[in-house]
Amino acid sequence: MYLQYPKLPKRRWIIVLIPLSVTFIAWNLANSIRPETFSKHSSSLSPMPYPSLPEAHEGTISLLTYNIAGLPEPISSAKTPRARSIKAIGEKLNGFDIVNVQEDFNYNDELYTGGNDHPFRTETMGKVPFSDGLNTLSKFPITDLERVKWRDCTGADCLTPKGFTYAKLQLAKNVWVDLYNVHANAQDSKEAAAARCKNMDQLVEFINLHSKGKAIILMGDFNAHYCFERDNIRDFVAQTGVLDSWVYLQNQGHMPKVKSGFRADRMLSVHDNCETIDKVMVRNSSQIYFLPEKYSVERELFTDNAGLSLSDHHAVGVKVRWEYCIDSE
Repeated sequence: MYLQYPKLPKRRWIIVLIPLSVTFIAWNLANSIRPETFSKHSSSLSPMPYPSLPEAHEGTISLLTYNIAGLPEPISSAKTPRARSIKAIGEKLNGFDIVNVQEDFNYNDELYTGGNDHPFRTETMGKVPFSDGLNTLSKFPITDLERVKWRDCTGADCLTPKGFTYAKLQLAKNVWVDLYNVHANAQDSKEAAAARCKNMDQLVEFINLHSKGKAIILMGDFNAHYCFERDNIRDFVAQTGVLDSWVYLQNQGHMPKVKSGFRADRMLSVHDNCETIDKVMVRNSSQIYFLPEKYSVERELFTDNAGLSLSDHHAVGVKVRWEYCIDSE
């Protein structure tokens, strides 16, 4: 079925804005999983607003989602040394305002203290198997972080508390949006896809309960394609009212067709005009409007001196315009 993606509302004062083995577990235990390694530069989770932020009614923000392949090097599918690569990633993230990372497991110290200067960061849960691997680095305050574990998983995905995070993001003195970081069940077998569909249903349920009527920024590794008949990502978009930046900017606002026998491209072969499982979505509210302006698969930025990718995914960046208004009625 061919679907045309709904257009953004017209602007009014707008404010557009290998299953893991026991050996793997033992390796981590032997290398001391230490909760005390949480970054001292982590985000304050105080519910209080930050009065130092100026009043603003519009602005532009740069968003990035990146699966950084932070599994221990002996079992990582990335081709470059993990500690050194993730340190380089941390430095390169400085060019983006709000970053969601996935698989931030064993090298969080390198990510946070190796040259990154984002003033607000979520506290890591630690190394595998105790961490969900989800963290946010931001130039804007983050508060009220909540980590939610999937109710359904398959295979190696069940060895960590994989799920999503939910937080409040403050763009200006009186401008708050709900921020989600997602890492859904992987693999495309019948069982794995069924679990991923249930992940999406769980996320819909949470969003409809906690973010009803609110503006949303939603980024992460969905492990899902619109083209794949076993995925329900189309239903997720329809049920939450989010706008997929790739669909809007790169696919002329049209959902890709479902393809019988669909097989995904290799992760490091994706480009701007190719749908990837790493997605950036936004949703408007009655007071806050988002308009994605530029989409980019960051194929060149996150590479080493030899041109090799620093992860087994490409980062996806989106420039978004936001505007805020309060009805005078």
